Amino acid sequence: MPGQLRSAQEEDPEYRTLGKTGLQVSEIGFGAEWLPNDNPQFALDLTRHAEEAGINIVDCWMVDPAVRQALGDAVCRNRKHWIVQGHFGATWQNGQYERTRDMEKVKPAWEFLLNCFGGHIELGLIHYVDSIDEFSGIMNGEFIEYVRAEKAVGHIDHIGLSTHNPDVALEACKYPEIEMIMFSLNPAFDMLPPSEDINTLFVEEYQQGLSNIDPKRQELHRLCSLNNVGLTVMKAFAGGRLLDAGKSPFGVAMTPTQCIEYCLSRPAVASVMTGFRNIEECDGCLKYVTATPEERDFTHALAAAPTHAYFGQCIYCGHCQPCAVGINIAEVNKFYDLAAMHEEVPESVRKHYEALDVTAGECTGCQTCEENCPFGVKIAERMEKAAELFGF
Repeated sequence: MPGQLRSAQEEDPEYRTLGKTGLQVSEIGFGAEWLPNDNPQFALDLTRHAEEAGINIVDCWMVDPAVRQALGDAVCRNRKHWIVQGHFGATWQNGQYERTRDMEKVKPAWEFLLNCFGGHIELGLIHYVDSIDEFSGIMNGEFIEYVRAEKAVGHIDHIGLSTHNPDVALEACKYPEIEMIMFSLNPAFDMLPPSEDINTLFVEEYQQGLSNIDPKRQELHRLCSLNNVGLTVMKAFAGGRLLDAGKSPFGVAMTPTQCIEYCLSRPAVASVMTGFRNIEECDGCLKYVTATPEERDFTHALAAAPTHAYFGQCIYCGHCQPCAVGINIAEVNKFYDLAAMHEEVPESVRKHYEALDVTAGECTGCQTCEENCPFGVKIAERMEKAAELFGF
């Protein structure tokens, strides 16, 4: 895997397959959005530091030409190492960011971005689509035709989409040509219902009565897993709010390691695009690589969520283990949830379930696991349902 170790004590991040793209991406990615527009050397030093740590995926939605050029120059110093997410429709107009579908603006902005990265970008994302109507217009108009043409000539390898709205992401999953999605994900956002207004994700106080992970967001992870649509994550720290007890809806500060662990525990997630602003913050995110299970544990924060938002909901954290008969409870629950949304168990999910060393049918109903679960999940009942659904 590309990248060098920073020291004998530190390790590379793990790598995951980004859905049907087949690309091997580092679990920790480079969000890059905080690069200054007046310091190319800083961009070079930070990019090199991330590269040497084993990070191999970078997102570039930023539209300031100076930032794009500085990041492109830094990446192209060792271009073969990097997998780049570039965005169609993120443009720079009159000195300001403008998200647009106007092809007279889209094309020159894209061409400049493409040139910054040596004429080739691995992941070409349709930028920031939070409306179903807008998505429909894109997929039935000249915008998607331009994206397809760029893929046809080899300027991009794969088509993706960025969105904050699970309704849009769910719709995108129905299109086989959309191979990956960049989605806003963290334990706070996961409680919120779909919205076309990104500002609803950053309200000062969450409304009363929110409970568990929003069903649409659960469905998104299940459908992405079934369709092999890879997810990269943005907003993993909720704009920093989750790192501040006074601003977090959970009333306690989470660490970057805990936030990253939460995201990587969600089905179909391949990489978390962390928005570190300097080498120190980069190293703070990379602490995840060598963190202990205790340091990665995010459950104490979620257990303090308003109205016990996750009570009764399996979030696949594994705190119920060990099982007396060796069942991987989190995996069984994950496959059960994936299968339960269909009238018939999808063959791909069945194969994963059959590959387990011990299946739900071996559960003795001792409920020892339930004593360990911080969210009050009725695990024995779920094992019984899973055994009934899968047949053993």
